[in-house]
Amino acid sequence: MAHDNAPAHQHRAFADDREALSAIEEHHGQMLRRGTALADALVAAVAAGDAGTAYDEKANLVGWCEDELIPHAVAEEGPLYGQARRTAEAHLLVEGMLLDHQTIIGLVEELREAEGARAAALGTAIARAFALHLRKENELLFPFIAANPALSLAEAVAGLEALVGE
Repeated sequence: MAHDNAPAHQHRAFADDREALSAIEEHHGQMLRRGTALADALVAAVAAGDAGTAYDEKANLVGWCEDELIPHAVAEEGPLYGQARRTAEAHLLVEGMLLDHQTIIGLVEELREAEGARAAALGTAIARAFALHLRKENELLFPFIAANPALSLAEAVAGLEALVGE
C-alpha cells in the first residue's frame, strides 16, 4: 500500500475528545465525498458505454480504496476500536463495525476483477456501505467513546493521520 513508505508527519494531538471527534467527522466527510465521486464517475463511464474511461475510473476507485479507505479501516481497528470493544456496552457494536470492514474489503476485492455494469454496481455498493459505516461511527461509536470517562477518543487517534487527515 502507498502508506508504507510515506514520509514522517508531525503527529497531531487533540486537546479533548470533542476536538478529536470534530477532526474525525471532517475527515470522514472528505473521504465520503471522494469515494462517492469516484464511484459516480465509474457509473457514468459505464452508462455512457465508454469502456476505456470505465477501465480508468475503476482503477481510480480501486487505487483510492487501497491507498485511503482500507488503511483508514485498519487504523481504526487498533487503539480506537480496541478500547470500546472491551466495554460491555459497545462490544457488539464494535464487532458489527469490524464485519463492516470485512464486507467493504470484500467488495473491493470483487471490484478488482469486475467490468462493466458489475463494476459500476460494486463501486456504488462500496460507497454506500462506507456511508452507512461512517454513520455508525459518527453517530454511535465515537460519541459513546467521547462520553465514557474511562475512554479517550483524543488519545486513541493521536498521531493517526489515516483517521483524522493531515
